[in-house]
Amino acid sequence: MTNAAAFLQDLALVLCVAAVTTVLFHRLRQPPILGYLLAGLILGPHVPLPLLAHEDTVKTMSELGVILVMFSIGLEFTIDELTRVIPTAGLTNVIELSLMAWLGYTAGRFMGWSSMESLFAGAIVSLASTMIASKALAGGNTDPKLRQVIVGILVVQDLASVLLLAVLTPLAEGSHLSLSGLAMTSGNLLGFLVAFLGLGFLIVPRVIRGVVALKSPETLLVTTMGLCFAMALLAQKGGYSVALGAFLAGMLVAESGATATIGRLIHPLRDMFSAVFFVAVGMLVDPGVLQRHWGSVLVLTVIVLVGQTTTVSLGAFLSGRPLKTALQAGMSLTQVGEFSFIIAQMGVANGAIGGFLYDVTVAVSVVTAFTTPLMIRASEPFSRWVDGRLPRPLQTFTALYGSWVEGLKAVQGEQTVWRRSRRLVGFLALDTFFLSAIVITVAATSRKWLPGLEERFHVPSAGGKALWLASGLALSSPFGLGIFRTAKTLGSLIASASIPLVKEGNIDLGLAPRRVLTLTLQLGIVLAVGLPLLALTQPFLPFGYSPLLLGLLVLALGLVFWKSAVDLQGHVQAGAQMVAEALSHHAPKNQDVLLEEVQSIAPGIGAPTSISVGPGSPIAGRTLAELNLRSRTGASVIAIVRGEERLLMPSGKETLQAGDTLVLVGTQEAVVLAKGLLRRPL
Repeated sequence: MTNAAAFLQDLALVLCVAAVTTVLFHRLRQPPILGYLLAGLILGPHVPLPLLAHEDTVKTMSELGVILVMFSIGLEFTIDELTRVIPTAGLTNVIELSLMAWLGYTAGRFMGWSSMESLFAGAIVSLASTMIASKALAGGNTDPKLRQVIVGILVVQDLASVLLLAVLTPLAEGSHLSLSGLAMTSGNLLGFLVAFLGLGFLIVPRVIRGVVALKSPETLLVTTMGLCFAMALLAQKGGYSVALGAFLAGMLVAESGATATIGRLIHPLRDMFSAVFFVAVGMLVDPGVLQRHWGSVLVLTVIVLVGQTTTVSLGAFLSGRPLKTALQAGMSLTQVGEFSFIIAQMGVANGAIGGFLYDVTVAVSVVTAFTTPLMIRASEPFSRWVDGRLPRPLQTFTALYGSWVEGLKAVQGEQTVWRRSRRLVGFLALDTFFLSAIVITVAATSRKWLPGLEERFHVPSAGGKALWLASGLALSSPFGLGIFRTAKTLGSLIASASIPLVKEGNIDLGLAPRRVLTLTLQLGIVLAVGLPLLALTQPFLPFGYSPLLLGLLVLALGLVFWKSAVDLQGHVQAGAQMVAEALSHHAPKNQDVLLEEVQSIAPGIGAPTSISVGPGSPIAGRTLAELNLRSRTGASVIAIVRGEERLLMPSGKETLQAGDTLVLVGTQEAVVLAKGLLRRPL
């Protein structure tokens, strides 16, 4: 059979079987991804059926799916939009990658794997799948802003994957990790991105606008696809993934302003070849692996589902995203990515890990590909369930935290604050670097040098080990204390930028919200520094030391945070009392002015906004719990004014009546959304 005939046969098999399975899953009201994976299982070499497609041919076709999907994702991002999501995506990835890598490593050690296999397991479970997540999100009515958060996280994670592969490759080859080599890899990546985007920004948008002016859809499609594949090839020649090149190509094309037109043209191509990608993943499934290593697959799957949900949600929330958005983002990234296959293949090829780990990786990827659509579908009701069961102080805190972060963005023009913050971040990075270097050096050299020193100076083994550890502790303590002091100063500085300090001698009415914001920022800094330290040093230390220390520190901060959250509840209640008093004694036309005055008197309660329940309003006769306002919008009702009656910090059981005035707090976006829902409830 000629190559052309073999290719045609494989393409026909893939599309026909995928069509049948997808129709079946559509009838069952299940996501189409599951049908594609089943088609791959049917066509794969591990199921005794007379239908068999060539794996290499299908894999080649699946690469087209990766390129087209990443290009279409890039179309949704301009360079300015990507810059806006970097702060959220950066902090989220620091927390997620560090903690997931540690969890994977720890799980591997518990299952009896070698240190190197456990290290690779940590890297494998820490990377989510851009293809699976984007395809699953495309199957539902996803909020565009949530999609931007998720894609931003995935893009930054793809960039981090390049560095992660650069770290693991020399380790798998038996070499020691070189700091200079890592710095060179980071510099090369940064240089590639600057050159790629800089030159592309000058050329690509102009070319696309010129082709659009021809008003020929065929010419526009051919030109766009030519640029897409050329840039994907250029990225591959530079030593990076085709997915990265395709995404950057999409961003550059988006700068032309023709996103909608191009998106409609490539949509059919993208859907067809992305289906082939998932069929190719399904072909890798070996049911025998699930039988032999079902325990490992189960453990790593649970780590991915629970760990990704927790770490991504925490990082996104600390970055200022509403609790609902943070939880939905976390539950949308509960899968193992295609980059994990590359890492596992590299480890097996270099003999650093056993071949079983690649099979386990594929199995976990397929299982989590099945669960991802279900997790996305359950994310919204789960976020409502979590919000409804939070203690009242935490509900108040989650409603106000976003408005505090919003206030931080508004004061970015204050050069003094941000200049000092950048300087403190520099000190924090230096302290972290030296602390990790000392810990790793002391731990790694103890086995090599300690026996010789004990023999030379006639020191007992236990005493020599204690002396060695004490020396390491003495060397690292100044840097550890430096991290703690810098985190404390940095948290206070940033919090005071959002909720300004008062002059000495005046009553500080913003003390309670500023204190809880300070502690939240300090906790975030501890996590952003402590989790990477945990992941870096764990392979060199006996298990239990570093997580115990970090856990105790986070627990101490958490207890203090809880006390501050309770104080915040009292502060907001006092502010609600002031707002209710003001609204009940003044005409409606003066309410906006009064609310601004109250905000200046009781800082830290956001920007209170009022809305009245008019006669015949559809929300009259319904409770706040039925409206589920806070979990749906992020805004919270802190007071209800009903004639002379004032309901402060309502629990949600109160029935709204015509003539009521509701006082809302939250971010500007949340309040606007809440007002829309109150006027036209869903």
